[in-house]
Amino acid sequence: MPLPSDDKPEELAGALAETERLRQQIRQLKETLARHSIPIPELPAKTTPTEIVLPDASVVGQVSAPSSNSSKVALFRSLFRGRGDVYAERVRVKSGDWIYCPAGQKNWDAVLSAKPSERKIVDQQTRKLFPLTDSAVQQHLQGKKTLGIYPLLLDETCWFLAADFDKTAWRDDALAFLSTCQRAGVPAYLERSRSGNGGHVWIFFERPVAAALARKMA
Repeated sequence: MPLPSDDKPEELAGALAETERLRQQIRQLKETLARHSIPIPELPAKTTPTEIVLPDASVVGQVSAPSSNSSKVALFRSLFRGRGDVYAERVRVKSGDWIYCPAGQKNWDAVLSAKPSERKIVDQQTRKLFPLTDSAVQQHLQGKKTLGIYPLLLDETCWFLAADFDKTAWRDDALAFLSTCQRAGVPAYLERSRSGNGGHVWIFFERPVAAALARKMA
C-alpha cells in the first residue's frame, strides 16, 4: 500500500485536521441551504457491496499460484510478516478449548523444581521459544498445524493490518469496510474466519509502519 515517504505522525494529524475542516464546511453548506429553503440534492443510489468489492471473473482466472512449495512459502511470508524469533501455535487444552500459545519447549527440570506458585513464572523464564522457519510455515499451509504470528515488531511497527468483524451483521460491515477502502484507493482483502461466523479484512503495507498509525487508519 503506498505510504508517505517519511511516515511522520504530523502527516496523519494534518489529514485529520483537513477531514474536520471539510466536515465543518459541509455543515455550513447544509445550514445555508436550509435558510434558503433549498432541498439538499439526493445522492446517487448506492451500488451493492458485491458490485464494489468482487473482482471480475476474467481477472481471477489470470491469477496462478507459484508451482513450487518454496515459492508458496516465500509468497506467504512476504505478506504475513511479523516477528521471526517467535510464533504461536494452536493447541487444545484439557477443557477441550483451542488456544494459541508461543511455540517452544519447556524446561521441565526447572519447572518441576520450582515452587507450585512460581512454576508459571519459571516456565516463562526458562522455556526455549522456536523461531518461525520456512518448514513451520509449510506445515501450516499443508494443514499439519495451525500457526499464528506476532505482527507487532520490537520497534512497534507492523507490516499489515487486520480488521476483525464478528457481530451479527459482520457481512455487511466487512463489505462496507472494503467499499470504503476501495474508494480511498487502499487494496484490502476479505477472508472468512475459521468459525464461519465472521470475517477478517487484511491490508498489507509496502514497508513497516508505526502500529499506532496503522490502528488510526483503521
